[in-house]
Amino acid sequence: MTTVIEKMACKIRQDIIEMLVQAKSGHPGGSLSAADIMAVLYFSVLRIDPARPDWPDRDRFVLSKGHAAPVLYAALAERGFFPREELLKLRQTGHFLQGHPDMKKVPGVDMSTGSLGQGISAAAGMALAGKIDQKDYRVYCLLGDGEIAEGLVWEAAMAAAHYKLDNLVGILDHNGLQIDGRNEDVLNSAPLKAKWEAFGWNVLEVDGHNTEELLNVFDLAKNLKGKPTMIIAETVKGKGVSFMENAVGWHGVAPSPEEAEIALAELKGGEINGC
Repeated sequence: MTTVIEKMACKIRQDIIEMLVQAKSGHPGGSLSAADIMAVLYFSVLRIDPARPDWPDRDRFVLSKGHAAPVLYAALAERGFFPREELLKLRQTGHFLQGHPDMKKVPGVDMSTGSLGQGISAAAGMALAGKIDQKDYRVYCLLGDGEIAEGLVWEAAMAAAHYKLDNLVGILDHNGLQIDGRNEDVLNSAPLKAKWEAFGWNVLEVDGHNTEELLNVFDLAKNLKGKPTMIIAETVKGKGVSFMENAVGWHGVAPSPEEAEIALAELKGGEINGC
């Protein structure tokens, strides 16, 4: 299972590079850092059916850091929600794959996101609705570590703990960088574990690029009761492409054709997370 998911994570990374070089815009750094998380979610964890994207009993996923839409689109396409060829139309006028996810246009997208902080609020609302309706679906929400500077995140965190939303799992893509630099320099959010615990959440920590660890931590989260759970995933921004790794300049800049060729050669050649 882990080998299959690792290969899928590599395919997702290739999709991201191919989409962005075609679009000539987008966000590679935070998309690449989340590829392993998304591969585990969409190919093992989530209870979903690509043939029925609106299935009422499906698990929900919310990409709170909506600018990382390429990693979500790649996961959805690889999972069969729409043809993979559509990825190459990213950000084209009139196409359904825009710079941020649109739940009214993209099959498999459960919430439109982009305004940072709002995704986790929507996810908490979905989880509360599930409790009220006595449904057994679970809600997963991926946040950026720069995003948690938004006050709205902590209002949602308090509400989720107050309502004991143990069907809500947050995943924090902790790659340490945001558009303006290092998180600790822009607005330090440490200590992360203690902060989420203080807001009433279970907190689990994991290597966000270790497939086996991710599978285990999601299994553990399913069995934690009485509180929402936050998984702090330690990741590397730009993971998988050597010249993008830990480089803040790759937050929101698409690669040139020459850079994309180098990136794809690395991914396909097996030197870094190869297929």
